[in-house]
Amino acid sequence: MEPLQISQDKTYLLRDKKPFFWLADTCWSAFTNITKDEWDEYLDFRQSQGFNVLQINTLPQWDRCGSRLDCFPFPTKDGFRFDFGTLLPDYFLRARQMCQKAVDKGFTLMLVVMWCNYVPDTWATKICSDNVMPKECVEPVIRKICESFNEFNPVYAVSGDTGFEAEETLKRYRLAAACVDAYAPNALKAWHIKGRYDGLPQELAERADLYLYQSGHNPGAQHMAHRLAETFSARTPRHPVINSEPCYEQMGYSHHKYGRFRQKDIRHALWNSLLSGASAGITYGAHGVWNWQKPGMPVNPIGGEGFLRAMSVGQALRFPGAEDFVFAKDFFTRRGITHPVPCQELLIDYPENIRAARTEHEILIYVPVNAPFTLRGDLREYRASAVDLSTRKVIPFELECEPTKARAGLHSGYEDVVVILEK
Repeated sequence: MEPLQISQDKTYLLRDKKPFFWLADTCWSAFTNITKDEWDEYLDFRQSQGFNVLQINTLPQWDRCGSRLDCFPFPTKDGFRFDFGTLLPDYFLRARQMCQKAVDKGFTLMLVVMWCNYVPDTWATKICSDNVMPKECVEPVIRKICESFNEFNPVYAVSGDTGFEAEETLKRYRLAAACVDAYAPNALKAWHIKGRYDGLPQELAERADLYLYQSGHNPGAQHMAHRLAETFSARTPRHPVINSEPCYEQMGYSHHKYGRFRQKDIRHALWNSLLSGASAGITYGAHGVWNWQKPGMPVNPIGGEGFLRAMSVGQALRFPGAEDFVFAKDFFTRRGITHPVPCQELLIDYPENIRAARTEHEILIYVPVNAPFTLRGDLREYRASAVDLSTRKVIPFELECEPTKARAGLHSGYEDVVVILEK
């Protein structure tokens, strides 16, 4: 498979010189938890839906579900604490076979090189300090990762779920980035950062090809889906921007708050991201798939930040919200949308969760609640319609236009819509 490329204006992705909308599924625990038969079924199902990217951790995900596969990259007595000085080739051979099947089915891989629990002085190592990788092991481990996976033309996320406030953390990731540059010089590179965070140091931004941010799983901070899109799309250097970890469907709220993110919540994060500057694509996550929850498996003794038990992977794979993300990809692709430019200035006295963006020939407005709103400017040359996102059907939508403003009334839907104004 040909590697992804970056558009000339640095705002979207290309494959085979054609615009490529990144639609990823989050499957962090694939290499340790998924059997060969399960992998075949998983790939077939996500391919049939229309997903085209898989996000996987190259090393064991620290807060994954338990497994009986006994498949690890390093010697371990309990499956969660490792002897990093010895690399086990069978793990990488098996992972390579899984990657080959994925790319054969048309998937691009985004592989995380070093999740934050392996790095000193991160939020994860404050919870569990047993698995910080010794400095002297970093280079041989990353060399093995690159030698194992380079042929699949992955995007390498050098970091996983991390911030860079501590100097020890930053020093370790400088080393990791240097190793990836040395052993995968031609690969696209990015940083997977922690939730609600925009503190990517400038030196690391300049070493990236994509901006990946995480609006995350905090119920009180879902506005970060659009605020971080605005932040990263305005940064220098310019890179394509993707919300690579919005709230996962049926994920328990972080910080042990009671509740789960449901279909309407993840759809809200999806459209708030895409129309606010993070328009190169989007990542979906299902609670139960990323950690591969199966009945009867041993309990993870480390735990993590998540709250409320995941549903089984068989159920999680079929959560309805995945189809909302597929619809967004098809919507962008069918209409030839590559980089809609946010135009919030059109909205008069708007709540910030209404998002507007402009293309060459149309204006798109995400309206989360069926309520009137007013637009600024002369829109009399535009024809209005809307897509009811709960049914994915086009519904009538009327604007009352004047020379200086236009008023939108109620529509026939019950949930959120994307309003389309076409010249």
